[in-house]
Amino acid sequence: MQFICGTSFMMYGYDAGVLGGVLLHQPFLDAIDNPTGEWVIPWISSSYSLSAAITCLIVATFSFRIGRRGTIILGNIAAVIGSVIQSTANSVAQLTVGRVITGFAIGCISSAVPTYLAETGAEIGDRGPANAFNAIMLISGVPLAYWIDYGFTKSNAQFSWRVPIAFQCVFALIGGTCMFFLPDTPRYYYAKGRHDEGDAALMRLHDAPLDSPKVQATKNEILMTIEAEDEASSSLHWKLFLTSGIIDRTPMKIIRRLCICFWLPMIREWMGSSLMAYYSSVILSKVGARASLVSLLAGVLNIFFALGCVPLYFTIERVGRRSVLMYGAIFMSVLMLIFTVLQAVPPTPSIQWAGIGIIFIFLFVFGYAWQGCVWLYASEIAPLEYRHIGGAFTGFGEWLMTFITVFAGPIGLTNVGWKFWIWVLAGNLVAVGFVFFLCPETGGKTLEQVDFLFSTTKNPTSFGPKGDDDDVEQTWIEGDKKTSGMQMHEVQVRES
Repeated sequence: MQFICGTSFMMYGYDAGVLGGVLLHQPFLDAIDNPTGEWVIPWISSSYSLSAAITCLIVATFSFRIGRRGTIILGNIAAVIGSVIQSTANSVAQLTVGRVITGFAIGCISSAVPTYLAETGAEIGDRGPANAFNAIMLISGVPLAYWIDYGFTKSNAQFSWRVPIAFQCVFALIGGTCMFFLPDTPRYYYAKGRHDEGDAALMRLHDAPLDSPKVQATKNEILMTIEAEDEASSSLHWKLFLTSGIIDRTPMKIIRRLCICFWLPMIREWMGSSLMAYYSSVILSKVGARASLVSLLAGVLNIFFALGCVPLYFTIERVGRRSVLMYGAIFMSVLMLIFTVLQAVPPTPSIQWAGIGIIFIFLFVFGYAWQGCVWLYASEIAPLEYRHIGGAFTGFGEWLMTFITVFAGPIGLTNVGWKFWIWVLAGNLVAVGFVFFLCPETGGKTLEQVDFLFSTTKNPTSFGPKGDDDDVEQTWIEGDKKTSGMQMHEVQVRES
């Protein structure tokens, strides 16, 4: 299950990186009639991000009808169509259409996969490693695309750019085909009233019969959560999104939680990772790397970025989401401050190499602290019946800021030089404050128990396997003990 979802996310990473390696390749430019307009190439690149951002909003309107699984399958089908159109393109218009369709595919996948993984974790401790593995697969797709481009573009034949772009079909075919043989999530089935399918999915995930205590406890917890959220959502109105994003007085804090789903990934892109990944060659040349080293360093940098995601797989459940996000942002703020100062002073070889070193360390830390953890956190805090909207908001926030970064980043670097990095530094500082004030720890708890981190309800008796307060209290305390080392308190549930 993790591998199948990871394959779809690897395609997401691969597609984000593959076009950058061929954009200036002469056979590619010849195929699209050597466009001369200064906005043509930036538009080809950024149309993908803009399409993904808009798609994430569209997905919110239908993904609850077709399910998390159906949304992932739809995304993979669209990815095959989009990559075929791109790889056979002979004009800017055809290439752009292919990019837009592929952006639609990635919008579906990025909205649904984290939610699917979070909701199919059989145990509390499964969610963190599953999403960390997903992040590893995602970022691994970027250097894979780079090195495939690097090898093929040694040739001047037309296949030198068409094959790398068409290769993304492999990921889509594997991910989409295998997903047909997997169920949707139990939480989705129960929310839709399809209890028999929900029971079957739960038994399959837990590898236990329906009457086992573990399966019954999980089922009761999910059903009670649905009931509580139905009551809380009865008073929701879209106007509340304009006034209740932070100070949310609604039951269950549904609006605040959905707003966090939007702002957290948007801040993540503000922190500078996409800028460095998309324009690594340009940035490395600006900080002093020799032309002969730029391509090699850019490829190694993307590998370093992917390696940063690996430690998260082993530590996320012990360290905790909040600590990883907050302390990672603090460390990256310090790194970005030093990098900005180095860019402001007259360059020397030692200063230039120090700047290159900081870029490597920054992306490694980012890969560990923010790349996978944001997807995980957003999928955990979103309410069950609105988790498809939470996933859509997460994708929209990421892709909207990615579009802004990819489109405006090179312009900013050219026009204001080193001062542009002050903007990136500000993003890292905002990340520290955002997590500190607005993001409670979600590790060590079931998705249903996370609801009461935000709820104004004082007596969540309905969340016990049989409505027993003592059972709930013991479960929550044990969950907190499993996450020792986190900065979190034990949640005590008392009779009212």
